[in-house]
Amino acid sequence: APPLLVANAPDAPSWRPDLHCLADVRPGMGSLGGVYTALAAGPGPVLVVAWDMPFIERPLLDLLVRESTGWDVFLPESGARGHRSGALEPLCAVYGPACRAPIERSFARGDLAMISFHESVRVGTLSLDRVREVGDPGILFFNVNEPADLERAERLWRQRG
Repeated sequence: APPLLVANAPDAPSWRPDLHCLADVRPGMGSLGGVYTALAAGPGPVLVVAWDMPFIERPLLDLLVRESTGWDVFLPESGARGHRSGALEPLCAVYGPACRAPIERSFARGDLAMISFHESVRVGTLSLDRVREVGDPGILFFNVNEPADLERAERLWRQRG
């Protein structure tokens, strides 16, 4: 299906007019609410990529989709430590329809962590070694949250040519 942009800003449809824009069907549920909205938009699995990851490479996305068969959630290992999701990147992953009800139960518990429902679904991972075949995970999964991150992203972009 054509790419979706899940965003709640009133002007979001103007950001990328070529994308179908949806507001969260369950507002106030954070990133997990965005994943839920994408899943609710159609019958099949969805490839989710956070808007603020400027260096995701198409070969990584292709690999995630190709390897996700048989899993309800398929996430790449990121090598990052110290996050509740451990060394996984839940905002660059494939989520299947079987995640809908477990995510709803997470909402009911008030647990909005991206991995809050994993115990209820089949979770597969793309190994860090396979991710590294595509690129540096520190760059691939780099996200822009603050002005300093934007400055770093611009430097990295210039270095890439």
